[in-house]
Amino acid sequence: MNTPGTGGNGLPDLPPEWGRVVVPDDASALAQEAAQVRRELRERARLAARRRFGALRQPLVWLVVAVLITLAGLAAVTGPGPTATPAEGVSSSPAAPPAAPTGRPLPALDLVDTGQNPVPLRSLLPMMIILVDGCACPERVSEAAAAAPPQVNLVAVTGGRSAPSAPPGGSTGTRTLADPAGGLRSFLHLSPRPDAAVAVLVDRSGTVVRVLPQLGPIETYRADLTALAA
Repeated sequence: MNTPGTGGNGLPDLPPEWGRVVVPDDASALAQEAAQVRRELRERARLAARRRFGALRQPLVWLVVAVLITLAGLAAVTGPGPTATPAEGVSSSPAAPPAAPTGRPLPALDLVDTGQNPVPLRSLLPMMIILVDGCACPERVSEAAAAAPPQVNLVAVTGGRSAPSAPPGGSTGTRTLADPAGGLRSFLHLSPRPDAAVAVLVDRSGTVVRVLPQLGPIETYRADLTALAA
C-alpha cells in the first residue's frame, strides 16, 4: 500500500508548481540548463559585490581625503620655512667696518670750556688731543705737555657737560674741554677704557695724522709731535 504523497516509492512528492519533472537517463542532456544556472548565479554574485562596493565607496573616498589633508598639514609644519630675502635697497652682505680715522679730516666739532662756552675744535690746529674721559692718566698728560712744541696745542677732552677747571696732573700749557655729545668718540670708533687714554694728532690742515688708542711713553710719538710743529 502506497503512502499518500510519496508517489508510491516512499519519497515525498515534488511541489505541484514545478510541473512535470523528467529525469533523463543521460546527465549530459542537462548541461545546457546547468550552464544557464551557473551564469545566473555568477550574475547574482556580481550584482551583490557591486552593491557592497557602492555602499563602501563614499566612506572610502572621505577617508582618503582626510588622510591627504593630514599629510599636507604635517608637511607644512615640518617642512623648511621660507628663505628670508633682504628688503629692497638693503644689502645682504655684512656691514663694512668703519674707516680708520688716520688720513681723514677732523670733523668740525664744537666742544665746551670750563665756562660752558663753545670752542670750535678746528680753531686749535695743529694739536694733540688726549681723551681722558675713561682714564685721567695724569702722568701721560704731563709727559705730553712737557714734550709738545710751543706751536702745538695740547687739549685734554673729558666727557660730561662741563670741563674741569684744571687739566689732569695740573700740567701747564694744557687746555681742558668737554665733549658732551661724544662726537670725538663717535669719529674714532673707540670706547673709553679705565686703564688707557686715547691720543689724536692733527696737523695744520685739520687732517688726522696718527691715532694712539693707548697713549704710551713720550718716545713712542715724540717724532709725530715735532712734525706737527713744522
